[in-house]
Amino acid sequence: MKIGIGIGITGSEGLPEVIRQIQRAEESGFDAAWLPNIFGLDAVTTLALAGRETSRIELGTFVVPTYPRHPMALAQQALTAAAAAGGRFTLGIGLSHRVVIEGMFGLDYSKPVRHMREYLSVLVPLLEGKPVQFRGEEYRVQGQLTVPGAGRVPVIVAALGPQMLKVAGRLADGTATWMGGPAYLRETAIPAIRAAAAEAGRPAPRIVSGFPVAVTADAAAARASAAKVFAVYGTLPSYRAVLDVEGAAGPADVAIVGSENDVAEQLRALAAAGVTDFNASPFPVEGDPAAVGRTIEFLAGFRRAAGA
Repeated sequence: MKIGIGIGITGSEGLPEVIRQIQRAEESGFDAAWLPNIFGLDAVTTLALAGRETSRIELGTFVVPTYPRHPMALAQQALTAAAAAGGRFTLGIGLSHRVVIEGMFGLDYSKPVRHMREYLSVLVPLLEGKPVQFRGEEYRVQGQLTVPGAGRVPVIVAALGPQMLKVAGRLADGTATWMGGPAYLRETAIPAIRAAAAEAGRPAPRIVSGFPVAVTADAAAARASAAKVFAVYGTLPSYRAVLDVEGAAGPADVAIVGSENDVAEQLRALAAAGVTDFNASPFPVEGDPAAVGRTIEFLAGFRRAAGA
């Protein structure tokens, strides 16, 4: 299981600081740096710039909402980022949420599964350098893109429910999960996307799973802090649904917290369940000001030990 780290989680960091965080992640030996696309820096542009300042680490979006960007426009941007990063760029995309897409952007969110199916039908061939002739209910696209030095750009989809997992398995390279606990991953998400990929004759999909993480002696305080920091995710329907599948009351229940041994055991369990890429989101713990730094240091050491 590869060990990556979430960068710019709060969305408030400036461009120099985010790029420096990515450089530090590379220096520390992490396999990947994953950047969200919220309401601050544009993730694809930022990672293109980071690609010029790094040499080894995978750079991925976790994730870019599809609705505001035409698939050909996003493909062009992603290919450019891949060229800037020397082929180390991975495009994570997702639907976002009705409250954002309809409430903020004023776009139609009535058929999200159809939207993603059509979006991938246009996006993926373009990222592979193939011509597209597509006529669907939402998109009617023809064209081709050529970006020297880009290579093939992998696509992972934030897919949580059964229908979206099927779409991701059939059309993309894997999934990006958040707020899905170990039982949900082991019993629901991973079997569903693997079966869809196998049915479509595709390789085994990547399972990029994001978790809040804190290495601390006070697990109770860590869960209390996680409940505050990540409270909004318990209110969004898509995340609430996977928390319910997990039997979790809220985000704090799926956070990975505890001593180094406790956290290591939980990471190994995720790997055994089939998670291929772990995306860590270290978070502050009230009463333990060193928690974030300790967590990052532990994860970097865990990665080095696993690769030894």
